[in-house]
Amino acid sequence: MNLVHRWYCRSDGWRRAIHEGMLPGLLGKVDLGKHLLEIGPGPGITTDWLRERVPRLTCIEIDHRLAESLKQRLIGANVIVTEGDAAAMPFEDASFDSAVSFTMLHHVPTSDLQDRLLSETHRVLKPGGLFTGSDSTPTLRWRLFHLFDTCVPVDPATFATRLQAAGFSDVQVDAHPQYNSLSFSARKA
Repeated sequence: MNLVHRWYCRSDGWRRAIHEGMLPGLLGKVDLGKHLLEIGPGPGITTDWLRERVPRLTCIEIDHRLAESLKQRLIGANVIVTEGDAAAMPFEDASFDSAVSFTMLHHVPTSDLQDRLLSETHRVLKPGGLFTGSDSTPTLRWRLFHLFDTCVPVDPATFATRLQAAGFSDVQVDAHPQYNSLSFSARKA
């Protein structure tokens, strides 16, 4: 992520948007189970909200600096931070009750790697496990914000098919043009 993007993802404005709007709106009263996997927590704004709602939270973060910072900040919490690639997760099959991914899929460098991430998420979920989250969709402002970033947008029109190809069922993908985003949920059969 570029410097402006890194700054914004740590800002109080982003925290308010996440904690007061996005996460309550997407997760509401969703039962995330006892052990949740968060894919790509970045600086941990979503992690802070999620860790208060589950007994155990494991995060996988590819960026070394972000992973180390989050580990240090959450020492003693119910959170385990693993530095690693979500397209090749170091977790056993059927390890998690649910998995979430918020506004990070577009930072995966190729659609093939995004598809591997989806397949890996399916692999590490227990049968019946929920995979849910959101991602941004492109606008001119969004593109400018992502200058010099890895940025591969997820197309809401094809994302359901991609989730099904990864093995998920009960797939739902909703485009939210007013918010320049998509939300999704799927289950492991």
